[in-house]
Amino acid sequence: MKEILFTVLLVLNISVFAQTKKYPEPETDTITLSRDLDDIVVTANRDKVKRTETPIAIASISAKTINDTKATTIDQLVNKVSGVYMVNLGNEQHSMGIRQPLGTRAVFMYLEDGIPIRTSGVFNHNALMEMNMAAVRKIEVVKGPSSSLYGGEAIGGAVNFITQSGTTEPMARISIQGNDIGYKRMDLQTGFSSGKFKANVSGYYAARNGGFLPYSDFSKFIITARADYAFSKKTNWENSFTTMNYTSDMSGGVDSIQYVRKSFTSQHTFTWRNTNVSRFRSTLSHEWNDLAKTSFSGVIRTNTLDMNASFRVRDDFRPQNNSGKKELAHGEISVNRFNSYVLIAQHRQEIKKIKTVIIAGGTIDYSPNTQAANYIKIKKDTILNRYVSYEDRKDSMLTDYRNHILNYAGFINLEFSPLKNLKVVGALRYDVFRYGFNNNLAPSAFSGSADTTNSFQAFAPKVGFTYNLKKNRGIYANYSRGFVPPQVGELYRGVKVPDLSPSIFDNYEIGGWAAIVSNKLSFDVSLYRLEGNNTIISVRFDDGTFGNANAGRTLSQGIELGMTAYPFRTLQIRFSGAYSKHEFVAYIEGNERQRTTTDFSGKQINSAPQFIANGEVTYTPEFIKGFRLLAEWQIMSSYFMDPANLFKYEGFHVVNLRAGYNLSHSKNRFLKGAEIWLNVINALDAYYAVNSSRSAFGRNYTLGEPRNINVGVSYDVGKIFRK
Repeated sequence: MKEILFTVLLVLNISVFAQTKKYPEPETDTITLSRDLDDIVVTANRDKVKRTETPIAIASISAKTINDTKATTIDQLVNKVSGVYMVNLGNEQHSMGIRQPLGTRAVFMYLEDGIPIRTSGVFNHNALMEMNMAAVRKIEVVKGPSSSLYGGEAIGGAVNFITQSGTTEPMARISIQGNDIGYKRMDLQTGFSSGKFKANVSGYYAARNGGFLPYSDFSKFIITARADYAFSKKTNWENSFTTMNYTSDMSGGVDSIQYVRKSFTSQHTFTWRNTNVSRFRSTLSHEWNDLAKTSFSGVIRTNTLDMNASFRVRDDFRPQNNSGKKELAHGEISVNRFNSYVLIAQHRQEIKKIKTVIIAGGTIDYSPNTQAANYIKIKKDTILNRYVSYEDRKDSMLTDYRNHILNYAGFINLEFSPLKNLKVVGALRYDVFRYGFNNNLAPSAFSGSADTTNSFQAFAPKVGFTYNLKKNRGIYANYSRGFVPPQVGELYRGVKVPDLSPSIFDNYEIGGWAAIVSNKLSFDVSLYRLEGNNTIISVRFDDGTFGNANAGRTLSQGIELGMTAYPFRTLQIRFSGAYSKHEFVAYIEGNERQRTTTDFSGKQINSAPQFIANGEVTYTPEFIKGFRLLAEWQIMSSYFMDPANLFKYEGFHVVNLRAGYNLSHSKNRFLKGAEIWLNVINALDAYYAVNSSRSAFGRNYTLGEPRNINVGVSYDVGKIFRK
């Protein structure tokens, strides 16, 4: 059915192209991942601004980089940015590390065209699997707190996916690809313009069957339709709709014995994750004159996550005291839903006499959220060390609640230039959160607290400057504050509602950039210190009970370097690296079962490698126009697997090779729309874990993909009809 829908959309677009009589010259995108001093970015201040006038660390991943990489997962793109490592947990599931340890905490903001794809308070570390890679034109990555503009959870960084609008030339590209470890995918990208109207429909269907791990199948169908209409040169109306259906096995990780034996196996035989998502955005913008612009956006989101999670499976047997049954385990089947209704207003005003730009606005987000979970009794095969079956106790509900989440905020961003090459930027945002919790079950440690209402407020300021020196050189500095509102699961999981405040993060940063040797060598560098306060952790209270509290302080600091060199016209060398240190300043963790506490103050934070780097060499020979060769090297240093710093993971090196041939230069009309590529991922067949941890249950490793070869071909049918 999904393949049929793709075909119908393709035929419809071809029919439109055949009727189009005039084809204007296509718009080109020449921005590369390296710092182009003329880059225009939009994530820095919610409007278009030169990269050299933004006092933050921000990187752009251009349309050219996206096309040349032919990524099957988003991590293959964002990991090219210095200081960024997105963990591929398989089947587009992931966790993230940007100026923070690798993990699943709510310290990152994910945006689509500048609007968060989820509501604050119900963060999901897998949120980026809800993105449509086929519809993305450009990716911007902001490193460091961005709460002054985008609100809660934008602590380590914000990743903004900018979608493709209708193309000036008609385009209907279909792509097919697959690899030798069970992955297959078909993309459709279409677009055209006609007078005041522009449209684009893009999507893909991906699936894995019989992968390198058992019980790791998945399928994903996602499609985005975008339509823009220009009422006049000054008034524009954008509409975008995305829908996704995703289902996946959850194979989980392997234990230390399996990892040492290089056993590509899974303990889980029945766990799964199903996600259904829809997003609709409508934005009306009007330019009053050359100095003033106003926009209004309305957003509706629906999101359902149904899962029998592998990470919820717990053995009944406790090796610490030799108690419990070895053949028994416990788990749950849960359904989490939320709907969102969002309004955003924004105005930009330039005052030329005093060289000042003001961007101000407000947002309101109402998102009712429900959660229901049933207990399941699991049978474990102790010989094979595998969970083989379960009994669904539908009459044994663990959780059943409804939470009304309301977030409203106001923000202002001020930019002025007191000197010719100096720009000073200040921003401030004030957020209010209101949670209305209704528990349909009797309060307990499983079902959660009694009905209650909680409110939180947070200020997020930012101030900084950029100074452009002569000959393509510049420096910047900033102070920014970010915050994370208490998540729903942190507030209402126990019988008592803890008195929590938003976690606060203060960031101090300096940096600079330069292009030298006739612009053949460019680099940028940033140094940061990120202090976390009121981190929410599990502690033991004076009355002997355990719960969540604002009792933690953390410190993350490091240096990030990005460099690009063009020794020859046909050769590009890129390097992105970061050296950082993440530590607990004050952190006391409580063990709810053993009723004890452990002080980790002064320890390094677990899952926090000190060195991450990505280097790439790109060769585009002149004697074969359209041909490219890329060699990429991903490096991760060792890190501690536990907060006590007793166990270490050794890190890894992975090499990826890519080759592609675009036939757009062909004189043959029917070959001009073709492109072929071959990617060898993990070319040296390194055996490694993308994620590793240790708990009371032992060590756990999530295996990285072995060497695999991905082959693909695409064809733009629209080029047949172009003159």
